[in-house]
This record gives sequence, C-alpha cells and structure tokens, in this order.
Amino acid sequence: MGNNDPETPQKPKIPGTPLQGWWWVYILVGILLISQWFMWGSKSTQETTWLDFQNTMLARQDVESIVIVNQDKAEIYIKPDRLGQGIYQEIPSGKAGPHYYMNIGSGEHFEDKLEEFTTAKDLDPIPIKYEKRSNWWGEIISWIIPLLIIVAIWIYILRRVGRGNAGGSGFNPFDFGKSGAQVFDDTNISKVTFEDVAGLEEAKVEVMEVVDFLKNPGTYTSLGAKIPKGVILVGPPGAGKTLMARAVAGEAKVPFFSISGSEFVEMFVGVGASRVRDLFRKAKEKAPSIIFIDEIDAIGRSRSKAFSMQSNDERESTLNQLLTEMDGFGTNAGVIVMAATNRADMLDRALLRPGRFDRHIYLELPNLEERKAIFKVHMRPLKLANSIDIHTLGGQTPGFSGADIANICNEAALIAARRKKSAIEMEDFTEAIDRIIAGLEKKTKIISDSEKRIVAYHESGHATVSWFLQHTDTLMKVSIVPRGKSLGAAWYLPQEHQILTRKQFLDRLCAALGGRAAEDIIFDEVSSGALDDLEKVTKQAYTMVAFYGLDSEMGNISYYDSTGEYEQSLQKPYSEATAQLIDKAVRQLIESSYQRTKEVLHAHREELEELAQLLLKKEVVGKEELETIFGPRPDPTLYPKVPKNEKN
Repeated sequence: MGNNDPETPQKPKIPGTPLQGWWWVYILVGILLISQWFMWGSKSTQETTWLDFQNTMLARQDVESIVIVNQDKAEIYIKPDRLGQGIYQEIPSGKAGPHYYMNIGSGEHFEDKLEEFTTAKDLDPIPIKYEKRSNWWGEIISWIIPLLIIVAIWIYILRRVGRGNAGGSGFNPFDFGKSGAQVFDDTNISKVTFEDVAGLEEAKVEVMEVVDFLKNPGTYTSLGAKIPKGVILVGPPGAGKTLMARAVAGEAKVPFFSISGSEFVEMFVGVGASRVRDLFRKAKEKAPSIIFIDEIDAIGRSRSKAFSMQSNDERESTLNQLLTEMDGFGTNAGVIVMAATNRADMLDRALLRPGRFDRHIYLELPNLEERKAIFKVHMRPLKLANSIDIHTLGGQTPGFSGADIANICNEAALIAARRKKSAIEMEDFTEAIDRIIAGLEKKTKIISDSEKRIVAYHESGHATVSWFLQHTDTLMKVSIVPRGKSLGAAWYLPQEHQILTRKQFLDRLCAALGGRAAEDIIFDEVSSGALDDLEKVTKQAYTMVAFYGLDSEMGNISYYDSTGEYEQSLQKPYSEATAQLIDKAVRQLIESSYQRTKEVLHAHREELEELAQLLLKKEVVGKEELETIFGPRPDPTLYPKVPKNEKN
C-alpha cells in the first residue's frame, strides 16, 4: 500500500499593510490612550498637599479662590499677579486656573480646617465654591474597555479556530457551523489510485463497483438497481481503510469531501449538527459526489444504556442529524457516504442498518500473498540489492498490517543508509523486522554472568520444547542479546491458521512455558524472567476455557461478547460459581501443560545444555546451528502425546 499524499496547492500571498489583520489592536490602544486623557486629565494642573497649601499659599495670601468638586477634590486658583514669579515662576502669567489641586476626605472638614487656620493667622477669608461634575466619557470608556478586551479575546480565539475548521480562508464568526471538509475535485486531485492499494483485492472489487456506478450509472439504473447510500470500511489499525478512501478520491472523478469524525464535535452546542447539514448541502450541490468520514466512531457511538455514561448531548445531536441526512424525509440523491472505523462494535445500530450504510466492507490483516504484494508496492522507491527475497519477508511478517510493512521498508532503508551501503540488502530487512518485533538491540546493557546464564537456559528451554512439539511454529533464531524490555528472544516462522484445534493450543502453551520449566530443571528454582510468558499463557488458557469451549468440564459454553456490552457493564456474564469453575479449569490446564513441558525437557536435556552453552558463547544461534544440535524436526508420529490422564 502506497503512501503518496497529494500536495495541497498553496494560495499566493497578497501583500498588505501592517494594519491588515491587526486593526482591532490599534483601535484598542487608541481607546486606552483616550481613556487615560479623560480619566486623569491634563498634567498641567499640579497636585499639592495640605502642608504646602497651608504654609506657602495660605500663609502668603496667594489663594484667590477654591472650588470643591464632588466633595473629594479641591481646585486651587492662585491670584493672577503672583503667577510667573517666585515659587509660581513655572506657571505662565495669565494662565487660567485651576493651578493646583488637592484630594480631600470631606468638603466640610476641609472648610473647617481652612476657617480655623485663617482665623488663627488673622487672614482674609477665601471664597469657596462647591461643584458637582460628571465625567461621562471616563465612565463610558470604563465600561467599554473591559467589553472590548473580551471581544478582542473572542476574535483571537475565533480566528485561530476558524483557520482549521472553516477551511482557513479568513475569519468569519458564522463559519462555526460550516464543515471544514477537504475537497478533492478537478483543481485538487488525489494522486492515489487503486494500483497503490495492494493486498485488499476483495475489498477493492466492492469499492470499485461504487466508483463504476458514478462513472457509468446507466449500466445499473437500466436494470432498476440502486447504488448503496453508504459504504463503511471496517478493519484493524493500519489495514488500509483511509488509503482505500484516498484511492476512491483519485479514481471516482467526482467531488470528494473528506473529513474526520472528531471535527464535528466542538465545545459549542449545535455546531456538530450544523456542520453535518452544511457538509451534505455542499455535497448535494456538486452531486454526484462522495462524502468520506474517517473515524466515524467519534460521533456514531451507540446510544444504548451500555454507552450512555460516555455520551453527551452534543455528540448525540450530531449523530441524529447524520442519520436524518443519510436516510430521512429529505432527498439525498447522488451523494454516497463512505466511512472508516476500527471499532464497529461501538457504532449505533441505526447507523449500520440498510438504507444508511448498506454495504459493510471488512478489511482484514493481509495473508502471505497479500503481504508480498504490499512489500512490492513499498519497495518501488527503494534501491534494492539482488539478494532481496520477498517470499521470505512475507513469511516472516504474519499479522503485520500494511502500515507495519511500510514501516519495515522505511526502517530497512534507514539501517542501510546508516551503514553507508549503496543498496538495501536482505540483512537490513531482517534487522528491521527484528527491531520492530522485539525492539532495538542493547548490546551495551550490562548484565551479570549469573543472569546471562539464566537467560541462556530460559531461551534454550523455549527453543527445545518448540522444536520437539508438533503444532508449534518453525524456530528460526535464538538470541540472548537484550532487545527492548526483554533480555533474550526466540524468532519463529509462524504458520497462518484460520482456526486452531485443542492440540495446537496445548502445544503453544507448552512452548511458552519452556523457559520457566528449563529454569526449574537446571537451577531448581525459577526467576521473574518468565513474566511475559506467564501472562500469555494465562490469557490463552482463559480464552480456551471461557471463549472457545475447549474444556470438557465447562462444556460447550462461550462467554465471549462480540457486541462489547459486557465491557461497559460492572457485572460478569456468569455467576461466582461459574467463575470458580473457570479458574479451576485454567489452573489444571496450565499445570498439566507445565508437567508435559518438563517431560520434554528431561527427554532432551543434552540438547538443552548444548544450546545454552552455545548461546553463552555466541549470543545468537541461527537455524542451521539449531538443526546441528537438535537434528531435523521429528516425524509427527514420534511427537510426545498429551497425557491420557489429563482431564482437559
């Protein structure tokens, strides 16, 4: 599967003035300066204190009159013949007052003090006038400034949000209800085609039928056929759902609207439903067209009781609007809705019914042949050596998705470049696979000799048991070089099975317990190094007993929940007595497998010892050396049998 993202055309930048885009900032600064002027007045009137006023102005009889404003401020007028000389030389002669001002606590108290001082000094009385003034501009601006600050903050937020949600074409507060879907049409063409999609042949056939209907509708309508209204792609992460949709955008030759499900959900009530309406309105205007909603589970979660605690009114209203647009009273001719999710079990049933998403396309992880095809697609831009074996690479990557394979190809190229190679060789791909599966080698990690010996026997135990059991995978390599969180690892060439029998399950349990059993036999004690093995064994045993009905005592009962409702419930689907039976059956299953594993190791202890010593010497042992130690894998009739006295 390719990874050719279309290049988004960039709009030419139009030169503008410095004020463009920031006009509201300049207006706000101007209002602040004006408010300063009106609120604080001119700086030409000087402030004074009572002591200076009393000892200089009053004592020298320089005060002509006093005006008390609003009972808290006294404006002082100096006699005209005193200005421009002495202590008033800084005040121009002939300047109209007030010349000084003074903040007072109370007009009556100020007048009493003034009268008391003039009487004591035998001075002429000074006329006092009371005025009540209102600074209308100051009061208005004091209300406007906070409001303008709030508006400015909202404008800034709306501009930032509007760039992503409304297509980034400038700010408009009404764009909140508009969808920000990316449109692929004649001017913006997706470069991905069905040739770039490998390993999904069955899914491509169904999707190509939708594309063919849009190109040649007469072939279907002449027979009375109707194209599905909706197509939903379901599959694990990395399976190629979004890539398939991009290929449809490149092949359909009709307007293609692409949007993520999370873009419908906002903190504002009603925005999601409004965007759904706007998206379908645009699609109808350009019909025939396709709408693609990626990760639809963000808005399409079930409205049942099990999921009620996780939902909210905004998401539910968005889902209701989507249901109405897809199949309501309104016509929706010429618009096909595609969606993708890896959590189909969480979607609402009303969304998946015929008439909305008529066609469900399941994308599974690729098999061997499909992985080989995917490798070929991702190897196109790489410079490869002649030693590359695609069949081997496909066999070494079971369970890998297309995204995983793309990562392997890129990692192999990085490894080859790091080693200054002129072409990517097979060993680079092998190391890339090892690194992705087990992690990066940590050769500098220091472990003691005793711990290294335990790891060597642990990995030898896995290798020995898996070699001499019939239904285990083919062993390829054993290593005690630390990788990631593990101190050692064994690599297998897994066989791909659609179903597993009980015997296959039991052999896999024994292979996983081989490391713990080897420690028990050799050192007569066990370590914490088998944590990951025990976790896998426990989960697999519970799966056998509770899901697949492979336990004779439990019988043909399965408590597997394909709907996911039990995961949201606080209660188990079985009683406490049944839970005890399950626990008992699991313990018996693991214990019998452990005893069988120890029997295999006792029978082949010489090979176990030889492999462990070789690992301590070389750290990595390949398949050829394993065959030298163990010999060819034995005939199936010679494999150790499951003990007859085993109840399970």
